[in-house]
Order: sequence, then structure tokens, then C-alpha cells
Amino acid sequence: MNFKEELKRRTEEAEHVIREYLPEESGFAKTMAEAMNYSMMAGGKRLRPILIRETYELFGGKDKLCEPFMAAMEMIHTHSLIHDDLPALDNDDYRRGRLTTHKVYGEAMGVLSGVALLNRAYEVMLSAFDLTEDKDRVIAAMRIIADKTGINGMLGGQSVDVENDGKPLEHKMLDYIYKNKTSALIEASMMTGAVLAGASEKELEIVEQAAENIGLAFQIQDDILDVTSTQEELGKPIHSDEKNNKVTYVSLVGAPAAASRVKELSDHAVELLDDLDRKNGFLDLLVESLVSRRK
Repeated sequence: MNFKEELKRRTEEAEHVIREYLPEESGFAKTMAEAMNYSMMAGGKRLRPILIRETYELFGGKDKLCEPFMAAMEMIHTHSLIHDDLPALDNDDYRRGRLTTHKVYGEAMGVLSGVALLNRAYEVMLSAFDLTEDKDRVIAAMRIIADKTGINGMLGGQSVDVENDGKPLEHKMLDYIYKNKTSALIEASMMTGAVLAGASEKELEIVEQAAENIGLAFQIQDDILDVTSTQEELGKPIHSDEKNNKVTYVSLVGAPAAASRVKELSDHAVELLDDLDRKNGFLDLLVESLVSRRK
């Protein structure tokens, strides 16, 4: 398997799915739709929708039931990025190689378009009821996403991150922030793919554990890249964590130890997925690629 070619193909497939569910740029709310679409089509790895599809297929899913959830997950993720970049939070001017949403459309529209994307995600997920007779799987998937997105997940982690901005943190608090702010959406993505394809409760637990490791590895690698990469490679400002006085794995333990932790987490995630006695070679390679990514 040529991993780079397969990743490119899957990324293009995810882009196509996402475009199908974007709001129409018309009417009095045209500017909001433009701001939403500007952020959604800014590129990116599309990691979360790809993980939904790959986990869905890992458990035997073959139809389009996962596609509304792929688009919705990217909307939820993009909403979080728009709000992360706002002056009240990280105050960043660039994201994915171009100006952030609030720099183009203004701070108020940045706030509103982020909220609109979060709401749009649930509108899109509800459309999945039209694609299957098994309504219970759709409900289960929406419950997972609602839980992993809210106060018990991404937004809870974000709130603790903001509340402790610039303060000294211990490992336990940093792990909480990373597990919720970043891992939660990775967990939601993989668990959604699994539950839509009919995974058992035991299998769902294994997927959740593997996804948590993947999410933590992904965030720690972000920490590393913030101090070792370039703005051209990342598509966003480097040394942002230092500028915002953020405690990270790198500032706590140093880049070499952080890199070792990324590999340890990634290897464990692959081991857990292998325990499922199901095979998706691309998914294994995707997880392993987190260790060596440069953006």
C-alpha cells in the first residue's frame, strides 16, 4: 500500500462529502454562510472524518450512513478552531495557511459563524435518519458526539484550558485538558464509525481507549511542532504556546521525552486496534503517521 496516495484519496473523498453538506450562500444570512464555508474549506488534514469512515469500514460498514457524521464532525472541529483563534482566546491571525475567520469577517461574525457551524452539525446528523431503517444506531452515534463535544468533553476541556491560561499546571490537569479538548473528538469520531456499523459494547470500549491514545499523541505532537516546525509547514504561527504562556508537554518534560510519549501512545493504539481481530491496514498506518507528521 502506498500510504501517501491512499491518504490523498481518502482526504479528497472527505472533502467531497463535506462540500455536500455546507450551507448555501444566499439570502439575508449570506455573510454568515460565507464565513462558515470559508473556515470549512480552508483545507486541513480531515483526520476526524477519515477516522469515522475507516472505523465504520473496519466494522463492516459499506454504505453512506457515516457520511453525514463525517461532515458534522468536521463542522464541530472547525467551530472549535474558529473560537480558539478569537482575540478572547489564542488571538491568532493565521490558520491552515491563511487569515483566520475573525480577521476576514470580523470578531462578531467569527463568534456567530462558529456557533452556526456547531448547530449545523446537528442539523446534518439528523439527516442520517433518512439513510437507514436502524434509527437506534443514529441515536447512539448522536449521543456519543453530544457527550464528547459538551461539558464532559471538548468544551469542558476548552474551559479548563482558558481558566488556567498562563498558570502553572501539573501533569494531571494537563492530561485532563488534552483528553477533553483534543482526544474527545478523536474518540467521538472513531466510536461513531464503530457504533454506526454495529460494533458491540466491548468493541466500542476498545475503540474508545485506542482513540484516547491517538488523541493524546496528536496533541502532544502539536506541542512539539509548535517549537520545532515553521509557519510555512504548519500553516499557522509557531511558538504560539510560548506567546500565550501555555504549559505543554514540551515545556513540562522537554521535546525528546514528549516525542517518546507520542510513539508510546501511538504504538499502544495500534495494539488495541489489533486486539479487535479486524484488519484495516490503512488505519494502522494513519495512526503510526502521527509520530512523524510535520504539520
